This record gives sequence, C-alpha cells and structure tokens, in this order.
Amino acid sequence: MRYGIDLGGTKTEIIALSETGEEIFRTRKPTPRGDYGSILRNIADLVAEADQKTGETGTVGVGIPGVISPNSGLVKNANTTELIGHPLDKDLEALINRPVRTANDANCFALSEATDGAGAGAGSVFGIILGTGVGGGLVINGKLHAGRNAIAGEWGHSPLPWANQTEHPGPECYCGKKGCIETFLSGPGFSQSHNSVGATGPSAEEIVAQATNGDAAALKTISIFERRLAKALTGIINVIDPEIIVCGGGLSNISRIYENVPRLWMEYAFSDTLETKFVPAKYGDSSGVRGAAWLWN
Repeated sequence: MRYGIDLGGTKTEIIALSETGEEIFRTRKPTPRGDYGSILRNIADLVAEADQKTGETGTVGVGIPGVISPNSGLVKNANTTELIGHPLDKDLEALINRPVRTANDANCFALSEATDGAGAGAGSVFGIILGTGVGGGLVINGKLHAGRNAIAGEWGHSPLPWANQTEHPGPECYCGKKGCIETFLSGPGFSQSHNSVGATGPSAEEIVAQATNGDAAALKTISIFERRLAKALTGIINVIDPEIIVCGGGLSNISRIYENVPRLWMEYAFSDTLETKFVPAKYGDSSGVRGAAWLWN
C-alpha cells in the first residue's frame, strides 16, 4: 500500500493507493499554521488514520510546497514558511516510525501524470502547473528528475523568452527579479494582463467565462496568454525536447490552449516540425497527492 500526502497551505490530504493505482482511502484535514510541530503531528494523525482504515502500514510520500535542499537536508523555497529550515523528512520519520520520501508538489504532479495519467508510457514528460504560481516537473523513463540542486522544472522563475517591448523588463516577481514566466502565466498574472487590455476586476475564472460568451477583451487576454505560454514552453522544448507536456492548475481548464499553443510554438522552435504533445492532466487536482504516493515506485 502506498500513501501519498499533499501538504498544502490550507489543507493536508492523504490518499492510499493499491499496487495497481486504485484509490483505497482518501481524507483531508486543515493545515495548521504558525507552528511546525503542529504540521508534523497533523500529518502523523493522517497516516495513523490511513493505517487504521486500510489495515496496513503503507509507504509514505509527501508533496511539499518547496524542496529539501540536497546540501543542508532542510526545507527551502517553501511558501508554507513554517517548513523552511527544518528536516521535514527526518522529523516525520521519527514520528511515524517509517521511511519518508518527499518531493516538490509540482514534481509530484508530473510523476503522477507520467505514471498512470495523461503521460503514461511516454519516455519523457514535462508536467506544468498554471495556478496561483507556475511550477513544473520532469520525469524521464518513469523516474522523477529532481536535478543536482533539487530545482529541475522550476521554469516559472526563468525569464519569459522572446519578450516584446510590452513584456520587458516585466513585472516584479516575489523572488526578487523581474519578468519571470510566473508573473505572466500565473492566475494573478493572467488577471493583470486583462487589466492591461483595458478591462478591470474579473478573476481568471470570470475572464474565461466572459471569453466563452464572446467578450472581446477577454478573448484578447486569452490570445495574449496563449502566445506567452507558447513562447515559454518552446524554451523548454528547445532544451529538454519532451515527448509530452501535461498541464494542470486552474488555467489548464482553458480548453482552447491545447489547440492554439502548439500552433503558435512553431514560430519559436529550433526545428522544422514539433511532434510534442500538449494535453490536460488526467487526474487534475488529484495528481499531486497521487504523485506523492508514487514516490515509492
């Protein structure tokens, strides 16, 4: 039995998967804030509940909103700031009395989709998340590639390629730089782009709904988003050349991007043709927690 845990800023979810990937048990609890120890105990309680419900002692994988540094063994780059500077895996192992594997939540998404999701069977899968932030993960021959510094897939904090005059130097990013892909392709970036075409107010979900109803400003915003996404993904293709790119997050629900972006990225590719597939995630919001379970594979 494999347990996967998705440690989010507002909720912590656990899933139990059989050897064939069948969901046996799932539940969630609010994530305690302000205290690292409470977060650990919350996870331990979920593991104990899974043990009780399944009658087994499952392996434990945890997807976290950050990474454990290969250098220090401590969590870094986490937007759940209570985790930063702590050896999460070792502390949790001591609480639940079994080994723990951890990975960035975007890496877990990619691993899930590469294992038995939309990218199953592909030799190389790049998974992207377009949500509040922009993340990604790379799976090669079924194995997660975290990289020497545990930052593989962090395409959201590279500059937008082939930026035009209106995109350079770009908005300020929380990382301290300007023009990061995340500032353009995240949900907040999408809404800010809508403001730049003379519209104000709507959330990303509302903009998509307006475009469906033929609103000219919303359609323009989505067209701008598609070109930026095409440029950003072509940068990945030119370096990694994955067989398939799987998309998740709230903005992955814009169905037209899967037709329009591959058409647009040919303008930027260093190739006479691209056979790269671009598809939505099979498991959607469940990919992160499923991928955490598949860390034991």
